[in-house]
Amino acid sequence: MSYVDGFIVPVRKRDLAAYRRMAKQAGKVWREHGALEFRESIADDVSWGKRTSFPRSVKQKSGETVIFSYIVYKSRADRDRINAKVMKDKRLAKMMEPKALPFDAKRMIWGGFKTVIAL
Repeated sequence: MSYVDGFIVPVRKRDLAAYRRMAKQAGKVWREHGALEFRESIADDVSWGKRTSFPRSVKQKSGETVIFSYIVYKSRADRDRINAKVMKDKRLAKMMEPKALPFDAKRMIWGGFKTVIAL
């Protein structure tokens, strides 16, 4: 079964164009190194929940939106191999500097997931 890395980040609305440029470049790099899919999605039908929600999860502030992203790999081993190559790719060097990112990396949520159902 495939393996998925998922991400949720708060992005200032005024920084969305910069975020899209960064994500497009990152997606090209991940795909070149073997990722099967690279998806970036902006909140559209997302409301504040009483206890939990996407906005609450990243402590969304006024003027921000939530981005939900995921990368699909053949397997966890494939993901580990691909990510090792991606982290060494010089095209992403600027993106590894937290101050250069168009979002607050301290409020980013991410994790790796085993696929259990694929239809």
